[in-house]
Amino acid sequence: MPADRGERTLKTLDVGCGVNKYPGAVGIDRNPASRADVLCDLDRFPYPFADGAFDCIRAVHVIEHVSDVIRTLEEFHRLLRPGGRIHLVTPHYTDFSSFCDPTHRWHLNSFSFRCFGQDHGGFGYYSRRRLREISVRVRLLAFWRLLGLEFLVNRLPRFRRFWEHYLCFVVRGKVMEFEFETLE
Repeated sequence: MPADRGERTLKTLDVGCGVNKYPGAVGIDRNPASRADVLCDLDRFPYPFADGAFDCIRAVHVIEHVSDVIRTLEEFHRLLRPGGRIHLVTPHYTDFSSFCDPTHRWHLNSFSFRCFGQDHGGFGYYSRRRLREISVRVRLLAFWRLLGLEFLVNRLPRFRRFWEHYLCFVVRGKVMEFEFETLE
């Protein structure tokens, strides 16, 4: 992990690390066959760490498996220092893989986490925790990527909204990557 102004190494929590734990991170998972440093049920709160213990949280293909998405992100918020970052990866709900895994509880889109932001679309009352969206990257199926539609979806926020509302069932998404910063 890169150094913070050269002074220290960022402390990272890899949630649901599985067997591919992020190098240098503290890994948590519920599966004893994983490479987790700490075994815990990701649906039981609080996780066994102090408030503000981490600079960064990685949750790669995890959020779609938890029982409560909002409570899980609130827990991530608790675990991060002020200004900490969340790196989240999940399938887009129009991707075939979103429905192939019977352990997926949630099928999300690129606006699913807006209740945590300034532009909460009227859903800000779901949580008092606030996150600033740093980036959203949607990957489309290869054919659409080759035609340049992925570029438009990722470069033009209005086009991404248009795509989500009108085109995503034809021009299907594959996976989404989010980067958030904690506020408050």
